[in-house]
Amino acid sequence: MLVVPRDYPRRFQAGEPARVLLFADSADNATRGIALRARALLDAYGSSIAQRRLQVRGVDPLIAVPVAVDSIDVATAAGRAVAVIGFMTYFVLFAVLMGGLYFAIDATAGERERGSLEPLLTLPVARGALVGGKILATCASMCASLAISLAAFVGLLRFLPLDRLGMRTDFGPLTALEFFAICLPFVPLGASLMTFVASFTRSYREAQSYLSAVLLVPTLPIAFASIYSLKAKPWLMLVPSLSQHLLMTSLLEGRPIGAPEALSSAASSLLLAIALFLWTTRQWRRETMLG
Repeated sequence: MLVVPRDYPRRFQAGEPARVLLFADSADNATRGIALRARALLDAYGSSIAQRRLQVRGVDPLIAVPVAVDSIDVATAAGRAVAVIGFMTYFVLFAVLMGGLYFAIDATAGERERGSLEPLLTLPVARGALVGGKILATCASMCASLAISLAAFVGLLRFLPLDRLGMRTDFGPLTALEFFAICLPFVPLGASLMTFVASFTRSYREAQSYLSAVLLVPTLPIAFASIYSLKAKPWLMLVPSLSQHLLMTSLLEGRPIGAPEALSSAASSLLLAIALFLWTTRQWRRETMLG
């Protein structure tokens, strides 16, 4: 609320600072922005009045501006586009996980609930081969989901008028293939993680509850990177999902990707996937899997 005191006209005409009262609740998010805009408008109005008073007195108003600061935007068109479509990397990785979610559940808790897991475990098949087959089937579904998502982004970005906003992105079929190659090492990691967690559940619904929470874990580093505007660095390439996000963001910004960064990202994801696969195989050798 803006209150104009009674002595405002007298002080204004006398050339004295004419005070106005701007009441705002700083704890209210809805009104804080309105108060800031009102303060900016009042400051601009006061500045224009001050310049006119100087002109009336024969003084150049530029004297009151000892330093003139011009803001120059050095962001490239591709860099500005990332600010708008940067969410793409999150949805790409999320689509990868969602593509294998129900395969992982059905191959573990689903079979236990249907009663087909016990006959399967009695077959003369190595547990490693059995778990590996389930993980590979989940990987196939995740790869299909990734391909569909990337194809959808390629088609969608063709219709976005980014050039009218001073933005540009070259996300075409070739870039989509590069995205696919970057995310490919993350696929077995996601499949192994979901299979491992689902192996401890007893029902389809329980597995859904657990894996819904698990899906948030790989996306947390992406949120962290967005908040702190992280750039691709060698040690960050050792963090799965975060490294994929940084590499895909570099491609969107038009910056080249170094071979060491790409190899580090792939190696860390694959090594963690192997560790989870071995841990899951060990779990499947226990008699508790039949319970």
